[in-house]
Amino acid sequence: MKIELKNISKSFGANHVLKGVNLEVSPGEVHSLIGENGAGKSTLMNIFTGLLEADSGEIIVDGQSVHYSGALDAEQHGISFIHQEMNNFLEMSVVDNMFLNKEYKNKFGFVDEKRMIKEAEYYLSELGAKIDVRSEIGKLSVGRQQMIEIAKSLMTDAKVIIMDEPTAALTEKEIKLLFEAVNNLKQKGVSFIYISHRMEEIFEIADRVTVMRDGVSVGTYEVDKVDMKQIVRDMVGREMGDFYPERNPELGSTALKVEHLTEDGVFNDINFSVREGEILAFSGLMGAGRTEIMRAIFGIDKLTSGTIIVEGKQVKIHSPQQAINKNIGFLTENRKDEGLILDASLYDNIVLPSVNGFVKHGLVDDKVIGDFVDQLMKRLTVKAMGSDVEAGSLSGGNQQKVVLAKWIGAGTQILILDEPTRGVDVGAKREIYDLMNELTKRHVAIIMISSDLPEVLGMSDRIAVIYEGKLTGIIDTKGATQEKVMTLATGGNVDAES
Repeated sequence: MKIELKNISKSFGANHVLKGVNLEVSPGEVHSLIGENGAGKSTLMNIFTGLLEADSGEIIVDGQSVHYSGALDAEQHGISFIHQEMNNFLEMSVVDNMFLNKEYKNKFGFVDEKRMIKEAEYYLSELGAKIDVRSEIGKLSVGRQQMIEIAKSLMTDAKVIIMDEPTAALTEKEIKLLFEAVNNLKQKGVSFIYISHRMEEIFEIADRVTVMRDGVSVGTYEVDKVDMKQIVRDMVGREMGDFYPERNPELGSTALKVEHLTEDGVFNDINFSVREGEILAFSGLMGAGRTEIMRAIFGIDKLTSGTIIVEGKQVKIHSPQQAINKNIGFLTENRKDEGLILDASLYDNIVLPSVNGFVKHGLVDDKVIGDFVDQLMKRLTVKAMGSDVEAGSLSGGNQQKVVLAKWIGAGTQILILDEPTRGVDVGAKREIYDLMNELTKRHVAIIMISSDLPEVLGMSDRIAVIYEGKLTGIIDTKGATQEKVMTLATGGNVDAES
């Protein structure tokens, strides 16, 4: 199936999102679509699949002008769109989610669950994913849920598969299996439009790449004839310099120390400390227990045993509010469900953990809060029409900045960042890295969970590695390599602090 999007334009009021975009995808091609958050990538794909109406332009499929009435119509014509944010019914089983509104019936008119289970297992096995299809989907990791979304697209016999940040929550092993599946389907003539902010993936999986900036397609290249600097230059309209800012930390006293933290069946005997001005990265394979350790420290999950020491004093933390009272902030991996109230304004989201600090004589000083929010949005370069817009209307990178603004505004001194740049474009990533550096200069202690090894090596001072719920080692970043980290992440041994 050959796809041509010609001179596509779209405006929302005075906001010109697309200004004449061109994209061509050949049969059996992996075509990467890349650009900063807000460049118009998702809007373009929503127009292609009929979720939005273009103001002007033409969609041509195999030489014929087409117009799809919506996602179902596009899917019936062989086009599948795997969105970055999954919309599963979390309390239902994997198989029921995969066959929702597509249930097989037997000759008596009853749901043929046996056939559905067999087919669900087949498509997941095609991706090398070992998942119990009878299990509750909400109890699976984000990475496993993403693999299920990919399997669902295979079930539609799609000729074109659009993937929006498909590997953002996958482990290295799962990414390898995904790429194998993509290459196998490519050999059968299936085309892919691959949206990703991970540069190394684009050079590994894509045949061509189209770069968008500010609603315009600024260039299309064969991947083997372009370098990363050119792509970044096209994306941001400027030279980025070194991707990771230089770190020269001035470490203070120990901000947080944990001893023998244990949550039965999840993690065991975790010991580490982080100092003022330090970035301590947590690495490891997905499901190793990194996030669960931080959830327990923040009071979301219950510890079986162990000690938490903040600024030299032993503390009891049984709820997030108690953690916030100890100046601990937690930017969660799932910002949409846990980090933001999507239908609330940026103003309300940002002041949520710190509003009590603006109360005088039982009254809230709205002007002071307004100035406070405006300053934070300006400092973090949040791109929005104003603080009264809904958080759900922003791009992923700007949503991440709003969550950061919330914790900075709360006076956080120990900041836990779980996948802080997941789904964030290259320009916004650099802004977040610069902000992390600035916070550590103000003596904030940062714990960063990241599945991106270059990010771990580029932004941390030390690296703690978790394997199957155990801390296998803490190594100094200066002497660290990807090989050392992966050795620890798979249960091996290297020279480490502990």
